[in-house]
Amino acid sequence: MDALPLLLLIAGSAAVAGAARRTPVPAPLLLVTVGLAVSYVPGLHYSLDPEVVLPLLLPPLLYTAAADSSYLDLRAQARAIGLLSVGYVLFATLAVGWVAYLLVPELPLTAALVLGAVVAPPDAVAATAVARRVGLPSRITTILQGESLVNDATAITAFKVAVAAAIGEGASWSGAVGEFLLAAFGGVGVGLLLMVPLHWLRTHLRESLLQNTLSLLTPFFAYAVAEQVHASGVLAVVVVALYLAHRSWQVDFATRLQEDAVWRMVAFILESTVFALIGLQLPVVMEGLAPYDSPVVVWYALALFLAVVLARFVWVYPGTFLPRVLSARVRRREPQPTWKQPFVIGWAGMRGVVSLAVAFSIPHETHDGTPFPGRNLILFLTFTTVIGTLVVQGLSLPPLIRLLHLPKRDTYRDTLIEAQAQSEASRAAEEHLEHALATDRDFLPGPLADRLRTVLERRRNAPWERLGAVNEETGESADDTYRRLAREVIAAERQVFVELRDRRRIDDEMLRTLLRRLDLEEAAAIREDGPV
Repeated sequence: MDALPLLLLIAGSAAVAGAARRTPVPAPLLLVTVGLAVSYVPGLHYSLDPEVVLPLLLPPLLYTAAADSSYLDLRAQARAIGLLSVGYVLFATLAVGWVAYLLVPELPLTAALVLGAVVAPPDAVAATAVARRVGLPSRITTILQGESLVNDATAITAFKVAVAAAIGEGASWSGAVGEFLLAAFGGVGVGLLLMVPLHWLRTHLRESLLQNTLSLLTPFFAYAVAEQVHASGVLAVVVVALYLAHRSWQVDFATRLQEDAVWRMVAFILESTVFALIGLQLPVVMEGLAPYDSPVVVWYALALFLAVVLARFVWVYPGTFLPRVLSARVRRREPQPTWKQPFVIGWAGMRGVVSLAVAFSIPHETHDGTPFPGRNLILFLTFTTVIGTLVVQGLSLPPLIRLLHLPKRDTYRDTLIEAQAQSEASRAAEEHLEHALATDRDFLPGPLADRLRTVLERRRNAPWERLGAVNEETGESADDTYRRLAREVIAAERQVFVELRDRRRIDDEMLRTLLRRLDLEEAAAIREDGPV
């Protein structure tokens, strides 16, 4: 790909994603829609290359999604996540594949199962983006995140087995089970082997620049090592990301600040680009449909979309309620669900770029040299299923959440828990400070010691102030006013430093040093917990 089209793709995707923030439409949906609209613009041709998407785009997207998740929350929902990420994907592969086999005369059973495996996994990026945008309850969000982090490994393994059977390599049930176990346990094993040395490196490198370089390379390295031994690169990346994120508190604060900013930018660019690429594939998937009758193909697409949606409900409702019927332990440990929660989980199964990338990796020929049966039709049906789930389910999910009146996060309760935790931490910090100041080694002049005490007091009081009264004139809490005034006085200082540089009283190097100091103070001031 030439440099200019690539830059246009990235810049255009970022612009659309930025515009989506000002609309009620989630960014993935707007990006797909715009991609569809401009797909036939003369001179624009973007082909989705699985050799690029799977090893180069998927690892960082999985890494950011896993790092933003909670290991403890995912572990608490491990049963529900396992039923969806493994059980549902295998069920959807068989169910949707069987429907496709009965529906499309051109597809033999093996090729139909390839299609079933391709459209089986919901997308990690789509699920996370929409779930956060519509404000789903935390338990549902955790289940959707956990499912979409792991299900690609199941689907890709099922896809490889189905393709082997379709092209004539021969695939037995024992071989399929063996390949699945190798992919699953091998991917987890590679992640477990890599996570400790990678964390050791993160904590022993002393420069933030080197630490963040390691952070950027980590998902690609974990994915490549796992794939080299025929294990699941997806699971390796997820295991490593969860471990590193769980222990990120052990990394230097400057590294965490830089890493957060870098990965936010990377995730924004990649997520925007991949959703735009989905829409831009329309001309590519339409090229091979000449032998098929248009009304029949549209019927195939509609029927397969319905099969994908219904198969998820068929699995989700029994998967939610049967374990409670069969296990007293589940009834004790998990809250009683209503029909609403599984309905939302069932409706939130948007497909994404991984399905398309895997579909494009289907070989063109079988081992005997004949064309792969129905390859172009599989590409088209995958494309329509991805677009259908993103547009229909993605657009209808926000009003559905509002209609069902699902409970949202209790912000008052969260702030109260935060205030109690901050009080305990501040009490311990104050005891440590007073003990240190009582020694000759850590003696400080009174004003400096009082400044440390004020910082601790401010940090302890900030969450309680958010629970307190609001200024009737400004609508701000005391904490809000504090952060606004802190930014204003820092801005005043910044302006003076720039004027001093312009009058040549300080040079640019000193200006950068002073501005960086102010930037760190402002970053601390605008955080909810006040200055550090």
